[in-house]
Amino acid sequence: MENTLNFIKEKLNGKKPDIVLVLGSGLGSFTDEISGIEIPYSEIPNFPKSTVKGHKGSLFFYNMYNKNILVMQGRFHYYEGNSVENISFPIKIFRKLGAKVIILTNAAGALDKKYTPGSLMLIKDHINYMGFNPLVGKNDDTLGERFPDMSEAYDSKLRQTALMCAKDNNIELNEGVYAATTGPSYETPSEVKMLRLMGADVVGMSTVPEAIVANWCGMKVLAISLISNYASGVSGEKLSHKEVLDAGVMASEKIKLLLNSILEEINL
Repeated sequence: MENTLNFIKEKLNGKKPDIVLVLGSGLGSFTDEISGIEIPYSEIPNFPKSTVKGHKGSLFFYNMYNKNILVMQGRFHYYEGNSVENISFPIKIFRKLGAKVIILTNAAGALDKKYTPGSLMLIKDHINYMGFNPLVGKNDDTLGERFPDMSEAYDSKLRQTALMCAKDNNIELNEGVYAATTGPSYETPSEVKMLRLMGADVVGMSTVPEAIVANWCGMKVLAISLISNYASGVSGEKLSHKEVLDAGVMASEKIKLLLNSILEEINL
């Protein structure tokens, strides 16, 4: 961890990030029109590599709205063969760099037709159906306590800010519950029914491990899902990753507008 921290600190010329933004599948174009410092994952000591199409694999650092923002262009998934430690490692690094807020984005499948492809959902809570918790093992007391509270995993004030920004920009933003599975196979129709009965609104293959670790180490968390498709059995159509990437392209301007509005309004 020290080698990784020292390398990134040197690249950032000693500047500390205030906010971290994690970009999900198909959302990597967010930084296309922004100038800043780019650090490919491949250059960072001990950093995992991103292997999924639609995840660029770079950190991008810039200043806007009088805030230092660090963008993670591509995350690490369990289904790529990453260890649980690999998935949570970047979040620990971001906290040690000084970040106070993390905004997680993802592409998710709708479990109900009330969430249409191309729309956005603000995550108010989650169901961890991945079969593991990223905090299992020896606790690092320098980052967080052994038994962290998760009664408000997604910060209520940040959610109110996001809802206000969506309203101001005429963007529909519903609140719902995100269920996380490991993937990489999509869920069966019966699994979709089960998740719906459990209280989930959408399902995806990320975000929850990051949210747990971020809460544990004292970061405030906001998370937004891009609804990329209907989950298995909801529409009768077969699913593909191309559909996920296409949805990201179609909704990119709307997501950029909302994220920039949120970044401007966040009070640190």
